[in-house]
Amino acid sequence: MIVYFRLMRMKDDEKKEALFEATVKLVNEIGFVSSSVSRIAKEAKVSPATIYVYFENKEDLIVSTYIDIKLKMSKAILENFDPTLPIRDILRNVWFIMFDYISNNLKYHKFVEQFSSSPYGTLVEKKVVEQYFDPLINVLQRGVEQKIIKKVNFDILSAFMWYPITILANPRLCENFELNEENIETAFTLAWNAIKL
Repeated sequence: MIVYFRLMRMKDDEKKEALFEATVKLVNEIGFVSSSVSRIAKEAKVSPATIYVYFENKEDLIVSTYIDIKLKMSKAILENFDPTLPIRDILRNVWFIMFDYISNNLKYHKFVEQFSSSPYGTLVEKKVVEQYFDPLINVLQRGVEQKIIKKVNFDILSAFMWYPITILANPRLCENFELNEENIETAFTLAWNAIKL
């Protein structure tokens, strides 16, 4: 009985992951509007009814896919997170991990880009996604409290610290940026110099 339940659970997880990957693939290829429930189900090799076992509707599927991508990203970034390091070292480590993660998961990055600039973006509360990155937010706040980082609007801090990565790690936007240690170090130093006191 327990073995049967575990097998069913594994099969369910596989279907959900297949739907996740199919959604990312289709949205990246043909956009949100053309990515119908039936097309996503076909791509995932499940029946359209299966989608409604996991999600209320297409909107729920799209939003959940975005949130799942952010969760996967936060887990990768925070896997070996050490809050006891100096603040600059913590942020530098995260830069290198984020560059690595984005460059190896461009399909997820592309989906997030599209989602963020679509009407779907308004359906996700900022706090829902931010909670996955709380340790990083806490580091920036600690830096401000310790007068290491400038005390400015938090969105400005985030923009200068994280957005350069999303641009530079995207070969479509930065064709001539070579992802090597020297270039990432240079980019991080510029971002750090922008936010440090």
